[in-house]
Amino acid sequence: MEDEYIERVLSGDTEAFRYFLNTYKDMAFNIAVSIVKDDQYAEEIVQDSFMNAYNGLKSFNRTAKFKSWFYRIIVNESFQKLKKLKRELKVEYVAELHNETNFELNSETKSDKLVQIEKIMKSLNSNERLAINLFYLEEYSLKEIVNITGWKMAHTKVILHRARKSIRFHIESKNNK
Repeated sequence: MEDEYIERVLSGDTEAFRYFLNTYKDMAFNIAVSIVKDDQYAEEIVQDSFMNAYNGLKSFNRTAKFKSWFYRIIVNESFQKLKKLKRELKVEYVAELHNETNFELNSETKSDKLVQIEKIMKSLNSNERLAINLFYLEEYSLKEIVNITGWKMAHTKVILHRARKSIRFHIESKNNK
């Protein structure tokens, strides 16, 4: 059924995109607000996500599910919004990373530690960064992350493991300098 609407949109029937708007608007809003914790920003994210989906429909891989593809767009838009707002990382997040890695960050102030963590987070690939943000910052369970991303449980665990390993590596290399 969705393939039919995709074909219609790609053929120039812009009104056919209303199907996706009506079908996914609530889900999109719920995901966005769960990440940014603000209704107004979530509404902006939903609008941007639908625009990106509409504009990117030509490159949509038809072997994938539209819903999974759109989830990814929403999650990416949500984290981009957080980045634009330059939201300060939670102190609990710093503590959780510290406990997870069992390493000291060589820094005198909390803001220096936050800058170091932001640099480390930027060094992670997008899947690792997404998994770490969802698990630690947003405090989603593994099952919830699977539902949001469309990944399999084993894949989610592997990505989190690799992300933690990358974080440890960056902290160790920083401490060895």
